[in-house]
Parts: sequence; C-alpha cells; structure tokens
Amino acid sequence: MQGLMQDWPLTCDKIITHAKINHPEREIVSRQVDGSITRTNYGEVHDQARKLSSALQKRGIKLGDRIGTMAWNNARHLETWYGLIGIGAIYHTLNPRLFPEQLKYIVTHADDRMIFLDLTFVSLLETNQSAMPGVQNFVIMCARAEMPETTLRGALCYEDLIDEGDGDVHWGGFDENTACGLCYTSGTTGNPKGVLYSHRSNMLIGMTAAMGGALGATGSDVCLMVVPMFHANAWALTFTGPMAGMKLVMPGPMMDGKSIYELLEGEKCSFSAAVPTVWLMLLNYLEESGNKLPHLSRVLIGGSACPRAIMETFDKDYGVQVIHAWGMTETSPLGTVSHIEPEIAHLPYEEQLSYRLKQGKPPLIVEMKITDDAGADLPRDGQAYGTLKVRGPAISKAYFGGEGGDILDEDGWFDTGDVASIDPLGYMQITDRSKDVIKSGGEWISSIDLENAAVGHPAAAECAVIGMPHPKWDERPLLIVVLKDGETATAQNFKDFLVGKIAKWWMPDDVVFVDDIPHGPTGKISKLDLRKTFKDYVLPTV
Repeated sequence: MQGLMQDWPLTCDKIITHAKINHPEREIVSRQVDGSITRTNYGEVHDQARKLSSALQKRGIKLGDRIGTMAWNNARHLETWYGLIGIGAIYHTLNPRLFPEQLKYIVTHADDRMIFLDLTFVSLLETNQSAMPGVQNFVIMCARAEMPETTLRGALCYEDLIDEGDGDVHWGGFDENTACGLCYTSGTTGNPKGVLYSHRSNMLIGMTAAMGGALGATGSDVCLMVVPMFHANAWALTFTGPMAGMKLVMPGPMMDGKSIYELLEGEKCSFSAAVPTVWLMLLNYLEESGNKLPHLSRVLIGGSACPRAIMETFDKDYGVQVIHAWGMTETSPLGTVSHIEPEIAHLPYEEQLSYRLKQGKPPLIVEMKITDDAGADLPRDGQAYGTLKVRGPAISKAYFGGEGGDILDEDGWFDTGDVASIDPLGYMQITDRSKDVIKSGGEWISSIDLENAAVGHPAAAECAVIGMPHPKWDERPLLIVVLKDGETATAQNFKDFLVGKIAKWWMPDDVVFVDDIPHGPTGKISKLDLRKTFKDYVLPTV
C-alpha cells in the first residue's frame, strides 16, 4: 500500500517560483566586474529567468542540452542557472582557474552548445574557442552599452538575448531525477571528471543545507556568497538562498580582504561562506585597518581544513561563530558540518575547540564510515583512521560519460580519497588526502594538522607541508612558509613555535620560505605542484 500524498516532483524550477511568490522583494546585490553595485530581487530574477528560458527554446535549446557558464557570482549568473533549469537544460559551470587544456577538454567532453560568460573572460575564450567546435553561441553577460567588439563565434549580448523571450514558457513537467547541473572535479587522477547533479539531488542538498544543524538559513539572514558558483553549486547557497528567502550579496571578481569587508559592512551581512584563504585575507585586512565585524554572526569554512588560528581569531577578536564543514564536488557538496552539540556545550573552550576543528557530523542524507586497506569497517573511537567512504541520495554514483568506470563498491559506497577518523560522538576529522599523507617510520603524519599548527605563527601568511624522501624514515615533513608582508622569521623560529603543539616526531625536518604557494583551480594548495618544485630538494637530515 502506498501513501496518499500528491505526486509533486522535486524539480528546481520550484525553488525560484517559491521565492517569487513568497519573498519577491528580497534583494540580490551584485558587484559587477567594473566594481559597481547593482540591485535586483527574487521576483525580478524569476521573471528574467523565464524570459531567458523562452529565448533559449526559440533558439532550439531543449531538455538535456548542456550550456556552459563562465561567470562570477552575480544576479545574471543566477538568472542563467534558473533559466536553464526551468526547461530541463543543464547548467555546466566552467572554472576560469583551470588550465586552458583542461578547460577545452571539459567543454568538448560535455558537448556544450552555448557558453554564457562575464566580460572578464572574453579574451580567454577568444583564444580557446577553436578547440570548442560544438559551441554555437557565446553569450556575453553584459548590458548593450557594454558589449565589446569580439571574435567570439555567434556572439550575443545577454540583454539582447533576454529580449528575444516573452516569459510565456512552461517550466518543469519532467522527472525529478532529470539532470540539472554539471560540474567537473579536478580532484581525481587524469582528466577532470564530470559530476552530474539531478533536480532531486539539488533540491535535497538545498533543503538539507538550510536546516539548523547545517547552515541554519532563514529569511532574516543576509548572506555574502563568496564561494563561487563554479565550486559545486556554491555549496548549495544558490538553492538554499531562494528557498529560505535570504538576501544574497554577490561579490563578483573582487575577493580581496578590503572588498569583502566593504560588502560585509555595507550590506550588514550576517552570514558568509568561503575557503580559508579568503578568510585569511579578510583577517589580515582587519588587523591592519582596525575595523570590526558588527553585523557578521557566523561564517562557513570549507574547501580545506580551517586552521585553528582562524577559528580562534573569529571567536575571540570578532565574536563570529565559525561553522567548519567538509564536502566535495561528488557530494553536491555538503558532507559534514561541525556544530556545538549538547554533549560538548559544557566543555571548557579548549576542549570544545578540539571538536569544532573537526569537519563535523553528516546530515541525514549522508551515510559515512571509515575502512582499513582491506575494506573492513574501522571503529568510531576517534583513534582509528582509514579511508573515508560515503553514500546517499546527493552523492555521485558515476561520472559523466562513464569516465573512471565503476566508482562505487558492491554496497554502494563512494571512496572519497580522504583519510579520516570518526569519534564516539560522530564527529569526523580529515587526517589527509590519501595521496598527501606523510608516512614516516611506519606511522602517519597529517600534513593538514601540521599546516594548521604552523599557520598560527604570527609571521605566517600561509603554510604548506609535503613529505620528502628519507633513507631511514621513508618520508619526513618539509614545512613551506609564505611570510606576511614586512615580517621576518627563521626556520628555528617556526620549530620553536611548534613545540607543544604537535607530536615531537612530527617536527618538520626543515622549513623553507617562499614568495607564494601554488593553488589549484578550487583554491586549495596544490601539493602536486609543490612536489614538482621541490623534487630535487634534499632534507638536511638526510
């Protein structure tokens, strides 16, 4: 016997329609590529998206077509997503930080029919369009007066394209498991691999993110959406925002500390989400300027582990709650969130902090476990660490086009490539990426924990740790440091600072100072590039 509930498919067009009906005047603020600020609202975004849907249908775009977007976070980008979503076309986010060869590969592999782009990226795509023969039109997301002279094939002005539509269009009406969005991950070996989200998975991750045990989003929030839309659904904020009625503030291309502060203060933002690198820039700016954060109440930090120094500074100097989270492109991306739960609420600050620095607990739609090298389950005792595996309705079961073959085991578990522990309260902590863990004398050293301890040094702007060959110990850690402007330090200064903060045998065998540390397309430290740079380096202990 089945329940007697209405058959109401979970398609994502319903999200922006809900926003149009229930909070049409709620603002969406965008910083454009020229630095100017524009304002719209959910009602106008909905109406523009419908006109775009109509225009695209008139140009032959249909259910299942992939459409690329290479744009910063702004209202036009949001309109484009929902204009595509409504008619069952697939938004395909293009990360402009990818190497040109990777970019050309994923556009061709996805078979994109059109690409929507911000003015910033005109020259980049002009240079590479010959390797993208399937793209029929490049739509430049600008006003008519801003439309540049360009050699882009089939170039269209966004405003002109919108005006081709009339808003008389039918949205939805397809199965909730229909493909909705496509995002390629560079976190795998070989070529980037496409993660194909469904309407159902996006709806579920958006609702899950809004929950109190996750982001706790409400219509009273003003959200500075720093995490880019080309990073796995902007961590679900593109869906959670209109669901909850949050005012969205979109920073465009300007994500330096000063620019972020101006938006946080000027728009009275209560919530924001970004990778640690962004928060380091903001905190450095605040330290130099003496400014405070009177309106900001909480920030979500993910993408890579949150350094202790960032969490403590937000806590003690600015009264801002840090929500630590973990996820990946394949998990849509929300995998875990770390909150202060009743079992740790009574603990002294230092003990409580040890839990908050973990990646946290999975929401209902994510199942999680750790296994040993033989695939056997490991205990949730906070001591054992092993391969982190997940499964759930918003977790990928295959890559687009069948790339990578079978990515699930016989019981449906996805191997994340992370090494982690899970404590008796259910808090998960990433120890390392399996390819980055340092194996020294038969024991493992967490490069993440070592980096996060070192970056607490008052002279450190950024730190990275890689394993270097050692004839006796197999590998030993090398600490690589970028100093803050005007600061000086020695290797011994950093070693002295780390005493008591790490196990003695974790102490780096050497510390080197560099002008900058390479980052990958998602803003994470590129250990691969660092290993190439230091491939001929010999530790002084060898």
